[in-house]
Amino acid sequence: MDKPIKHIVIVGGGTAGWLSAAIIAAQHQSYSAAGVAVTLVESSDIPTIGVGEGTWPTMRGTLQQIGLKERDFFKRCHAVFKQGGKFVNWVTGDGDFYYHPFTVPLGYGRIDLAPYVDDIRDFAPDTNFQHHICEAGLAPRTLADSEYQGQCNYAYHLDAGEFAEMLKEHCKEKLGVQHRIATLDHCTRDDAGNISGLFFKNEPMPLSADLYIDCTGFASLLLGKALEVPFNSIEHLLFNDSALAMHVPYASADSPVACHTIATAQNAGWIWDIGLTHRRGVGHVYSSRFLSDDEAEYNLRQYVGAAAKNLSARKISYQSGHRAKFWANNCVAIGMSAGFVEPLEATAIMLVELSARFVADNLPADTADMPVVAKRFNQQMGYRWQRIIDFLKLHYLLTQRPEPYWQAHLDPATLPISLQEDLQLWRSRGPTTQDFQGPLELFPAASYQYVMYGMGFKPDFSRQAYLYQQNQQAAQILKKSQQLTTQMLGTLPPHRQYIEQWLQQTY
Repeated sequence: MDKPIKHIVIVGGGTAGWLSAAIIAAQHQSYSAAGVAVTLVESSDIPTIGVGEGTWPTMRGTLQQIGLKERDFFKRCHAVFKQGGKFVNWVTGDGDFYYHPFTVPLGYGRIDLAPYVDDIRDFAPDTNFQHHICEAGLAPRTLADSEYQGQCNYAYHLDAGEFAEMLKEHCKEKLGVQHRIATLDHCTRDDAGNISGLFFKNEPMPLSADLYIDCTGFASLLLGKALEVPFNSIEHLLFNDSALAMHVPYASADSPVACHTIATAQNAGWIWDIGLTHRRGVGHVYSSRFLSDDEAEYNLRQYVGAAAKNLSARKISYQSGHRAKFWANNCVAIGMSAGFVEPLEATAIMLVELSARFVADNLPADTADMPVVAKRFNQQMGYRWQRIIDFLKLHYLLTQRPEPYWQAHLDPATLPISLQEDLQLWRSRGPTTQDFQGPLELFPAASYQYVMYGMGFKPDFSRQAYLYQQNQQAAQILKKSQQLTTQMLGTLPPHRQYIEQWLQQTY
C-alpha cells in the first residue's frame, strides 16, 4: 500500500551516516513537525574506518547547506585547505611529479592551450597558478576574503573522527535527527521484497521506516545482506586491496602544512600524505598480489623516516568494486555499503555527498514514486562509478616504471572499454568538455588534461593542425597566467600562518 514518506532510518554512523543525515534533515526540515523525521541508529561495538581525510570542492557547498560555519569546522576538525593533488614518482620513479589542481586552466571551455605550450608536461604550471601556489605552500585566500570564498578553488583535509562527531552534534542539536545506539540483528521483508522492520539485539520491538539508508560500511547489512544485491568486483581493473595507515606528528608546532594531498608511487602501490593542523595522516595503498604486508610497512616507514619509530600502522583490507544496484526496493546504500575503491583522488566522501544530495533533492512524496526515483539514482550512480574507475585507472596507464605491479596495469585486458574509447580519440586531440556528460561528471575534462599531460602524454595535434591556429590568443592567455601567478605568489599567505591568524579572529 502506497503511503507518504515521513520517516527515514539511517543504519550506521561515521562520516557516511552523519553526513547523509545532515544533508537530508537540513533540506526536509526534520526539526519541524511538518518535515520528514530522520532517525540514525549506530552500533556502539562497530568501529568506523576513520581514514577518509581528503575531500573534493563539493564539500564547501555541503557545509554551507547544512548550516556549519567554516571556522567552527576548521577548529573542531583540525582542518586545512586542499587545493589539489601532487603525484610524485608515478612516471619514472626518479623524482618526477605533476599536479592535479582544483582550478581549471585559463581559457577552459573556450580554447585548449595544450597545443600551444612548449612542453606538454608543463601544462598545469603554464596554464594555472595553483600549481605554483601549492609548491609554495600558500593558502588559497587572504584574511580579506570571507569564509567559503577564495581566490583559488579548494576542498579540505579533515580529521574524519572529529568530523563525524561534529556532524552528530549538529544533527542532534540543530537538525532534529533522532539518535539511537543499537546493534542490528536482522531485517524482515514484506511480500514485495521491501524491508518492513529492523530488529536490534536485546530490543524486542522492531524499528520501521518508509525509506532505509544503509551506511553500514563494507558489511552492507541492508542492501547487500538483507536485500541480497550482489557485489561487482573491479579488482581486475584496479589491483589495490590493502592499506597501512598511521598518524604522524609534526617535527614542531610551526612545521609547514601542505595545502594539497601528496601521493607518492612505490614499487607496488602508493603512499598518501595528508596534512592536518596537528598531525599528518600517512598511509600505503598496495596490492597484496604484488607486495606483502611486511614489505608495505617497510616502504611506509622508509617514507615517514625517524618519526615512524614508535608508531604502529593500522591494516585495512578491502575489495574494490560496487553493488550491482545502489537503491533496491525501499533501501539505498550510501558510502562503503555501496562500494569502495582506493582513496586516490578522494572520491569516498564526495560520493556520500552526491548520494545524499540526490536523496534529499528527489525524495518522493509517497512510496508509489520510489521505483522511478530508484531507477534514476541507479542510472546516475552507475555512470559515476564507471567514470571514477576510468579516471583512477588513467593514473596508471602512462607510467614508465618497470616493476611488475606497474607493468601489469598496462595490460589492455585491465582497461575499461569506455576508457579505451576515450584514449583512442585522445591520441590526436586532448580531452574536451564535449567528451563528458555535464552535471553527472565528477571529474571534468580539465582533470583528465592535468593527469595525462602531467605524465607526458601529448596528442598528435599535427593530424588536424588547421584547428590550432589561435597562437596569438593562446599567447595572451599564457601571459595572463604568468601575471596571475606572480600576483598570487606575492599576496597569498603561507598556509599554516593563514589558518592560525584566521582562527584567532573574532566574528
